[in-house]
Amino acid sequence: MTKQKIVLVGNGMAGIRSLEEIIKLEKNKFELTVFGSEPHPNYDRIQLSKVLQGDTTVEDITLHDWNWYEKNQITLYTGETVIKVDTENQIIYSNKNRAVEYDKLILATGSLPFILPLPGADKKGVTAFRNIEDCQKMIEYSAHYKRAAVIGGGLLGLEAARGLLNLGMKVDVIHIFDYLMERQLDKTAGKLLQKELESQGMNFLMNKQTEAIVGENRVEGIRFKDGELLEADLVVMAVGIKPNVQLACESGIPVKRGITVNDYMETGIQNVFAVGECAEHREVVYGLVSPLYEQGKALAKKICEIPGEGYKGSTLSTKLKVSGVDVFSAGEINENTNTKTIKEFNDYQGTYKKILIEEGQISGAVLFGNTSESSKLLRMINQRSDIDDYLVSKKTEDGGVSLVAGFPDEEIICGCNGVTKADIVEAIQSQGLNTFEEVKGCTSASRSCGGCKPLVTDLLGLTTGTDSSLSSQKEPICECTTLSRDEVVAEIRDKNLSHTREVMNVLDWKTSEGCSKCKPALNYYLGMINPAEYEDERESRYVNERLHANIQKDGTFSVVPRMYGGVTNAKDLRTIADVADKYNVKLIKLTGGQRMDLFGIQKEDLPSVWADLDMPSGYAYGKTLRTVKTCVGENFCRFGTQDSISLGQMLEKKFERVGTPHKVKMGVSACPRNCAESGIKDVGFVGVDGAWEIYVGGNGGTHLKSADLLCKVKTTEEIMEITGAFLQYYRETANYLERTSVWVQRMGLDHIKAVIDDETNKQQLNERLNDALSVLKDPWKEAINSEEIQSSLYKSVKVPVETK
Repeated sequence: MTKQKIVLVGNGMAGIRSLEEIIKLEKNKFELTVFGSEPHPNYDRIQLSKVLQGDTTVEDITLHDWNWYEKNQITLYTGETVIKVDTENQIIYSNKNRAVEYDKLILATGSLPFILPLPGADKKGVTAFRNIEDCQKMIEYSAHYKRAAVIGGGLLGLEAARGLLNLGMKVDVIHIFDYLMERQLDKTAGKLLQKELESQGMNFLMNKQTEAIVGENRVEGIRFKDGELLEADLVVMAVGIKPNVQLACESGIPVKRGITVNDYMETGIQNVFAVGECAEHREVVYGLVSPLYEQGKALAKKICEIPGEGYKGSTLSTKLKVSGVDVFSAGEINENTNTKTIKEFNDYQGTYKKILIEEGQISGAVLFGNTSESSKLLRMINQRSDIDDYLVSKKTEDGGVSLVAGFPDEEIICGCNGVTKADIVEAIQSQGLNTFEEVKGCTSASRSCGGCKPLVTDLLGLTTGTDSSLSSQKEPICECTTLSRDEVVAEIRDKNLSHTREVMNVLDWKTSEGCSKCKPALNYYLGMINPAEYEDERESRYVNERLHANIQKDGTFSVVPRMYGGVTNAKDLRTIADVADKYNVKLIKLTGGQRMDLFGIQKEDLPSVWADLDMPSGYAYGKTLRTVKTCVGENFCRFGTQDSISLGQMLEKKFERVGTPHKVKMGVSACPRNCAESGIKDVGFVGVDGAWEIYVGGNGGTHLKSADLLCKVKTTEEIMEITGAFLQYYRETANYLERTSVWVQRMGLDHIKAVIDDETNKQQLNERLNDALSVLKDPWKEAINSEEIQSSLYKSVKVPVETK
């Protein structure tokens, strides 16, 4: 039997989801061909901002890798654009002189970024933010320039701004309106978002209209209509998108704003369909993922000749995480003369909720900071539910009944990927899924923004009849295995495994080589379990740890020698100065950890730099104790109550080099004025009259968290014992790359206190820590002089690269 030929023009999320639906319904009925203008397989465009921000990689956001196309017998042409459709003879033509016949043609050409027609918009240094190439261009610019201007205060503009901040640029956001994200948020939520983003480092120029982009050959700044000038080296246009309909127009396919389609996604031309951001359905063009996936289902049924109601349109809703802040809106977002509202504002927690009511029915909602009610409110808006129904349901939830239990089967749980409650329940039951990660891998729920994870976890618990909080904790350490951290550690101990490859082989790893997530983790677990006998596998470490220096944007490295407690001397300073002159160090900077960082060192010079310094490494790259920050203490400060420098040096010399699941920072402050920032460290010490307070689980990074008071002690001996027990318990029970702030919250402070307060536990933990410390050498000096590291300086080695 001859297979029907389906050609898909567009390798994006909507088009590929349509093919997925077709494959589900009729796996072997069609011969499938895909054309994509970008040189990549299908990826999650929603997560481009995470790539720009350095939180993930292009590989991690790939939804369907090359193997998926091959497995499903799909012919894929990447980097190739369809330029003409002969609708009469049903043939498409590409820019590489390729002609392909079709029986059914699906146009999923997506959208194009809108570039303001400003004088100077064609200058070098002006870019959009729409695809991987745009991300790469912005990253490249950030290595050479420091001033960025983002035109547009919508979602894309804010995500671009967040990424550019992470790349070390000064960022100004220009917006023509007086508050942010005016299409999705009301003024109150928009102002709250602006306040939060300003605290992250963004600068906003509101009510500003750009007149021109100025400069000679490349961008030098922006001129506004009020005459004001803004200096800028990079200008990002993020003012909106428009349907990409050029191919349809040139091929005689009916177009208004988008390619016009009916409820079955059929265009005005026989056997030609359109789906996604390029399609206009009932005079609406949708730009969010969930409606596009619903369109894909309707299209698939039509092509597979399965009866269905078709696509009836969607209520516009937005549930997003903007630079770490949860926001949601649906339906009406602004009041009018016919609406009443329910508003809740919690200034302390930074949350805001507004529900709009027309004639007693819910017509819209805006949530900021806490979006846990988003799915319920969206359903009620779609159904025009009475506000009394919401108030009754609110009382039920407050009484402890699970929110997701009352959802109908067709409820969308994951809006990013269009996954319903029924999809998840069916997958759990038919596939025997028991963990959140298994559900995510099987259904793609929570694969993108992650905002629906609590609902997925609750649904998993309800479906399996287990405690959902326990189910969510059993997460595989990576996609190479179904085993959790605890299971892997138990297997290593039970089977006396001694090498990463042995672990992978014995425990049936899906990939023989492992990946950048599991290789460093296994190396750490093996060393933690058997420190005396395990030989560290340096090839499993991140590149910074292998070379004992931090790689920079331009490919050079920075070197940080150890300065115990932030204290140095004239001899060491002279040595550092000599090294800086000899190796043309570009920058010497005092770090936040009270050390000196030497930037701009060439890779091949690293062994000689360390030899000339003849100082221990400060482990600015390591999963170990990084620094112990100290104030000057009672010896110099009139407020000091304790000798903070001596304690800081004692702690640093005791615990340096011991491997930990993630970096560990300490601070010692001689009084409650906290000059060493002890309250936001992994372990912090604050001197009070005659005693020390010990704080744990703080974090001063992007996820700011105050440390919790663990205990109060009087002697340095008690400090060393309690700190040792705390670190060892963290070493033994934390997931790899889990900071103490997350670990303390997961384990519970009271539980950790109980473990450490038990004298037997405390003694045994310190004994195991001392065993680990006793076998430590100078790994930085050994590694930098080893043949393996020396050879890696002169050849390219594929190693996992840590994302900050």
